[in-house]
Amino acid sequence: MLWKTIGQNIHKYKSYPRIVGETGGKDFVVAHNSADAKAVAVALTRGAFEYQGQKCSAASRAYIPQSMWPKVKEYLLNDLGEIKMGSPEDFTNFFNAVIDEKAFDKISGYIADAKKSDKVKIIAGGNYDKTKGYFIEPTVIESADPNYITMCEEIFGPVLTIYVYADEAFEETLSLVDSGSPYALTGAIFARDRSAIALADQKLRHAAGNYYINDKPTGAVVGQQPFGGGRASGTNDKAGSMLNMYRWLSPRTIKETFVPATDYKYPFLQEP
Repeated sequence: MLWKTIGQNIHKYKSYPRIVGETGGKDFVVAHNSADAKAVAVALTRGAFEYQGQKCSAASRAYIPQSMWPKVKEYLLNDLGEIKMGSPEDFTNFFNAVIDEKAFDKISGYIADAKKSDKVKIIAGGNYDKTKGYFIEPTVIESADPNYITMCEEIFGPVLTIYVYADEAFEETLSLVDSGSPYALTGAIFARDRSAIALADQKLRHAAGNYYINDKPTGAVVGQQPFGGGRASGTNDKAGSMLNMYRWLSPRTIKETFVPATDYKYPFLQEP
């Protein structure tokens, strides 16, 4: 809409307008079968459910190899079973209410649809109640379809969807990650095999502006880790760094000559 408005009014500007924008994400975690299952589970718990998943960088889709899924699932469900939900005034509560009723209705709508679908199953959470605050349980969906709606659309809430892939299909799964969402904000690869890390780095080069290796895809600190993404996630101008500042500059170069030329002819024009 912003670009369209500018285009329609371009005749009014003295110079071409610049836009810097960060517009959301559908952030991923990919695990290779060489990864540490416990580390993957903790990254999913923190990455998906800190701040109730109300972060543009929150982990909201994960791709887990079949051989590792039982352990990751066990660790993840154990973590979610321990999480306390309640008022942020009590610092022992890891999980709080979502921001407002509009967010509650949108997020709970995705969960309600998932309950009706034969393509997915809810393996944790799935309950919600707004009688005493806008509380939605941390919800984990297991999907047999890598293109199910909650694998592709930004929800901005505590909903994590997991696709379990065959171990031998790691490279094909990386292609699914790259093409599975229009966004490209943050993402993470978990592996101890350096060749798998190198392959993921190559295949996911354009899938995330902030890319993590063996860490959750959230928590960039302004001034230390510049933040931003491309594709539908924005202009990738890296807030928190000089890169963003340069975006706003309009350079002016000056040349002053102290000995001006007095003949148009260059030396190479002379006849032999």
